Amino acid sequence: MTARTSPAGGPPVPRHAAFFVVAGGVAASIHLGKLPAAVPALQAELGISLVQAGFLLSVLQLAGMGFGLLAGLLADGLGPRRCMLTGLALLTLASATAGAWGEWGGIGFASLLALRVVEGAGFLLAVMPGPVLVRRLAPPGAEKSALGWWGAYMPLGVSLALLAGPLFLHVGGWTGWWQGAALVSAMALAGVVHAVPADGPRSRTAAGEGWSDRLGLTLRAPGAWWAALAFGMYAAQWMAVIGFLPTIYGAVGLAPGWTAVLTAVAAAVNIVGNVMGGRLLQRGHAPAQLLVRGFLVMAVAAFAAFVQVGSGAEAWSLPAPVRYLAVCAFSLAGGMVPATLFMLGGRIVPQAASTTVGLMQQASSLGQFLAPPLVGWLAQRTGGWQWTWVFTLLCSLAGIRLALWLGRRASPAA
Repeated sequence: MTARTSPAGGPPVPRHAAFFVVAGGVAASIHLGKLPAAVPALQAELGISLVQAGFLLSVLQLAGMGFGLLAGLLADGLGPRRCMLTGLALLTLASATAGAWGEWGGIGFASLLALRVVEGAGFLLAVMPGPVLVRRLAPPGAEKSALGWWGAYMPLGVSLALLAGPLFLHVGGWTGWWQGAALVSAMALAGVVHAVPADGPRSRTAAGEGWSDRLGLTLRAPGAWWAALAFGMYAAQWMAVIGFLPTIYGAVGLAPGWTAVLTAVAAAVNIVGNVMGGRLLQRGHAPAQLLVRGFLVMAVAAFAAFVQVGSGAEAWSLPAPVRYLAVCAFSLAGGMVPATLFMLGGRIVPQAASTTVGLMQQASSLGQFLAPPLVGWLAQRTGGWQWTWVFTLLCSLAGIRLALWLGRRASPAA
């Protein structure tokens, strides 16, 4: 592995150092995506309900709900490399502990939930400093390309988890899957230690000077709140649909291997949506228009995927292949939303761009925390998933309204 001189005059930077940062983000998101395929096994072995499964799906967002706004400031004070290493270490320890505890037969829902909270803190600490590290470590002239890969870390990690999960579950059960995920994050941690140069001395500015000014600028900007709420509306419905997809397909008798592949593909097309959104922005498409289109397609596609007329044996719905293509269209169009909002996040409050993105992360985490239990409760109350489209429609309508407000606020800069 060749190296280049550090721009700050520090130790040489390995040529592929930014790759190891992206790998750290992917490894962290595997812990986010490891649970959907394991829900049936957890229901069988631990006796958890759909609502409890929903909380296990969403509890990883607790850290983002509570500390997303401050995570960027923390990364500046602690140092981005130290922050990522701390997060990967927490993920590794919590996942390995849950797997070992489950092997001994003593873990219950409350303990598993508590360890998922620890994983939530680790996930946030691992991914928040990612963009800073990628910009710092990417080869000159390749920063935008590297950041594009970073933007895809979550759907890529979730897709890998959905594909690998059934294999681990078949060989070692859910405990073996948790231990396998711990091994992946441990390897990512070793890669960051090896390839990413140590953080420099912490300056007074990074450690605290001016943080209250940046925080105040963000909290007083209406556009920052609208962008954050729009991100929350997107994240809530995407996580609710994709997170429960293995359970939905398993309920109709589809083999676990097929449910994993179909869910992974549906999650992976979100990567294409992110890239497509960035290219459309480069070609001059208005951000508000992209947001409206993304939310509108999500609403229509979710309706096509879940609508059902009648009940029982006489119930009618679209053919299964059409419903699956609608789920893929839902995920693909949704990818344009975060790509656009991250761009706007840097323009709404230029003096506090990272703090604005932190607020967006907090709203995203809140949406991902609340949506799966709510949709699980709705499915339990109605005896199926046929009313899921109502939830996604409400989220999309709110997102469209916020996009129009953002368009008026950001039009001079956009």
